[in-house]
Amino acid sequence: MSQENVEILRRMYEAANGGDWESMLREYAHPDCEARFVAGPWGAGTHRGREAILAAMSDVTAGFDAWIVEPEEFFEAEDRIVVIVRNRLRPKGTDAEFEYRNGQIWTFRDGKIQSLLQYPSPEETLEAAGLRE
Repeated sequence: MSQENVEILRRMYEAANGGDWESMLREYAHPDCEARFVAGPWGAGTHRGREAILAAMSDVTAGFDAWIVEPEEFFEAEDRIVVIVRNRLRPKGTDAEFEYRNGQIWTFRDGKIQSLLQYPSPEETLEAAGLRE
């Protein structure tokens, strides 16, 4: 597994958890990156380019005072990195918190994130990456 790419992802999660999505995308994502969400709170669909991804993130996170994504496990799958994450969310105007786990498959180009493929569960993610039958 490319330790360099894992470190990029760790820094990216830290920046995203700080709430500055625009800076995070500019620093860590390739200009022609894409994010595809199979399902979940992001909604199914593909978003191409930093601006489209930022718009999707802004729409989804607008209803929350906090949305923290914590990487739990990293796996190598050919030239991709698979990450199982725990999401902790607090809806706006409440003290309530909830959490869920899902998975992400990342690819890189020129030292930057090229693509994200996100699945609603760790199991679906590992199966899609060929790490579980």
